Formats: sequence, structure tokens, C-alpha cells
Amino acid sequence: MTSEIQSFIRFLTTERGLSRNTLESYERDLLQFVAFLESEGITSWRDSGRTHLTGYLSQLKALGRASATLSRIRVSLRSFYQYMVKERQLDSDPSVFIEVPKLEKRVPKVLSVLEVEKLLEAPQSEQVNGARDKAMLELLYATGIRVSELVSLNISDVNLEMGFIRCVGKAEKERMIPISGIAIRILAAYVQTYRAKLLKRSIDEDALFIGHLGTRMTRQGFWKIMKRYAAETEITNEITPHTLRHSFAAHLIENGADLRSVQEMLGHSDISSTQLYVQVTKLKMKDVYQLAHPRAHL
Repeated sequence: MTSEIQSFIRFLTTERGLSRNTLESYERDLLQFVAFLESEGITSWRDSGRTHLTGYLSQLKALGRASATLSRIRVSLRSFYQYMVKERQLDSDPSVFIEVPKLEKRVPKVLSVLEVEKLLEAPQSEQVNGARDKAMLELLYATGIRVSELVSLNISDVNLEMGFIRCVGKAEKERMIPISGIAIRILAAYVQTYRAKLLKRSIDEDALFIGHLGTRMTRQGFWKIMKRYAAETEITNEITPHTLRHSFAAHLIENGADLRSVQEMLGHSDISSTQLYVQVTKLKMKDVYQLAHPRAHL
């Protein structure tokens, strides 16, 4: 049962860009729930159900756990079961009737333009893997798509002549996202020169980005690649695949893009999610003021 938890944590790392502390909280909550299930004789997630969830939460409440702790555990359990259903590991979600409080959305962490440039310049684009890695990083920052959307792209989803990609996001919603300039040139170099060298025997592979086995790049494979380049650049800010998505949105808004356009490019169903990036730019403005105004510290 712990292997599914590890897969879930990797998913949260690559798709949500959560902090290390948050990831550790999710993992701890789930491992403690596994211990409870095993004490009840349950050794498979398919055998767990609503009665186990309610029994576990009631037990924690009886032990005097704080309401904030219980709320966090509910969120951990609910998120995990939703993931299991999405990945078709479970047919139904037993946590669906558990009340989960709305959590305050945190302001996303973004990189500066200089930090993004350092990260994008890290791959050796004269080499096969480096050319692919550079194309993936450039496309992430150029479009703000999610990592799952990036690795799901097929060759047919990219139109370099017209300068756009076709992306299928959450709930199978399709959107067209423009790309231009350097991202087109780097992607074109990868597609025309290097992609075929990665395919090996998989000549019928439709995937845009190819992993070391000659088949479609995976989320986990991309996460390992990004971790390596993040370490090489020695950027002090924590970098996850989602960091480039956050940076894409914040930098667009900072340079005058309207919220509705950014919302459409990101694929947000609710504009309140997009508005978080306005807060990022306001925080940056305050930092600039504190550093630059001669009377800010008087």
C-alpha cells in the first residue's frame, strides 16, 4: 500500500509543485492511515472504504487531535483517493462524503526572469538529450502548461508554422496556446534533428517528447531531469516543474497581460486561481519599494 502513496507523492511533486514540508505532511498522514488499516486487517486500498475513513477520523478526534490537524488529514485522504480514482487504481472514491474544509490558497512561488534564464540555459542543446530537455523547459515556460500536459503532447499537437500548440487539460478541456520566438526555434531543432535519434525502434511513437526507453517521456522522468538542472544552476529558490508554470503566469501579468487571457492559457476554470498571480506581482512591487525608496526605512 505504501507504493501507491509514493506514486501519489511523486504526482504532487511534479504536478502541484508543493513545498517539501507539505509533501512530508501528506506522506505522514497517509502512512499513519495505512497503519490504522493494517490494524483492521486491510492490506489493499481496494478493500478500504467509507467506514474505515470515518472510523479513523473518529478515533483521532477521540484522542484529542486538534481541529486544524483533523482538517489537514481529511484533505490528505481526500486528495489521495481522488488521485487513485483518476489513475484507475480504484473504481470509486470512498472519501467523497467526507467534509473537507476550504483551504486558503497560498501565493505561488515564482522565479525571477534571470533565474528562469539560468535554468533554460542549463541543458547542452548540442547533445540529443540536452536538445530534448531544453525544448521541454522552453515549452513549459513559453506556454505555462502542466507537466502532465507536456508529456501528453503528440507531434500532431504542435504547429510550428502557425506558432501554437493544442493542449488537452483537466476534464478533457482543449485549449490552443500560442508560442513564438526562441521557443519555436528550439522546438523545431529538437523535432527536425534530435527526436528521431531518441525513438530507437519505436518509430510509430506519436509522443512529442521521448524518454530514454524510446517511448513517451513520463512525469517522473521529467521530474528527475528538472531536479538535475535545478541543482546545476545553484538557484537558491526551490524549483519544481510547476515553478515554471507559476513563473510564466506571474511574468505575463507583471508585463501587462490581462487576467482573462492568462486564465485561458493556463486552463483555469475559476479566475480566482489566476488572481493569485496578481498577489505575486504586488508582493514584488512592495519589495522593490522597500529596497529603492530613500525614506522606506526611516
